[in-house]
Amino acid sequence: MVIPTRGRPGSLARVLDALAQQRGEVAFEVVAVSDGADADPAASADLVAGRPYPATHLVASRPGAAAARNAGWRAARSPVALFLGDDVVPSRRALAEHAVWHRRHPAPEVAVLGRVRWPRGLRGRAFRAWLDRGVQFDFGALRPGQDAGWGAFYTANVSVKRDLLARAGGFDEERFPFLYEDLDLAYRMRPLGLRLLYHPAAVAVHHHRVSVDEYARRMALVAPAERSFARAHPEVPPYFHRRLSTAAAAPQARGRGARLAGVVPPGVPWLGPRVWASAEAYFGQRLAPAFLAAWDAADVGSRVHG
Repeated sequence: MVIPTRGRPGSLARVLDALAQQRGEVAFEVVAVSDGADADPAASADLVAGRPYPATHLVASRPGAAAARNAGWRAARSPVALFLGDDVVPSRRALAEHAVWHRRHPAPEVAVLGRVRWPRGLRGRAFRAWLDRGVQFDFGALRPGQDAGWGAFYTANVSVKRDLLARAGGFDEERFPFLYEDLDLAYRMRPLGLRLLYHPAAVAVHHHRVSVDEYARRMALVAPAERSFARAHPEVPPYFHRRLSTAAAAPQARGRGARLAGVVPPGVPWLGPRVWASAEAYFGQRLAPAFLAAWDAADVGSRVHG
């Protein structure tokens, strides 16, 4: 198991504690890797020490999640690498469920995608529901056992054979140090035969509070990463640029219906489509300015330096 981490010792401790509570027939090791830019990697090292399971702490040679994950899976001894976020807490059978499916599907090209859900009781339910429909995750569009496709290679909770990682060359630390590094890897594993099977019983809980303003700042970082991905893979349409450009071009949304997105599914007759059209316009317009400004800046930068 590989856990990249940076500056979140409280979250990391919660994940490591949950790993001690795993049930089922599964043997595992943990490699926690501090980001190369972490101001206090010793704090994470102290948390890793003394665990009731094999656990190692490393420090990545350069900043970014890509370098941390590469250091982790290359140091691990298991033939399967499970990538987990440092704020994503596995359920008690999450590891066993990943293991069961890899035993059932031993081909080196098969990876397993577990489900990630939010903790109950958080504020901002409508915004989180919108994020879960193709912005941060899109588990609602998947069915158990199906090949989720390379675009769902979410490294918050995904396991993949080390052989396939090695054949693909691992994460691209230079072009995608943070953000889009997982999608770039999955896209490069695709011609090698990648099959990403969705197994929702391998569930984990994402303990992270989100707000619209915070996510707008995140999207300003996503934009140059997607711009780099578009340059590397011009045959793939830029997903967020297209989606947020459409939202920005729509009439100004007031968000009345968007407030119901957390309780009204899209499939509810008459009301559902209206609520979700409102949510798409309202939340998209809240995130679009930061994203599109950063996209344009990245585009100008690429022309100046290219």
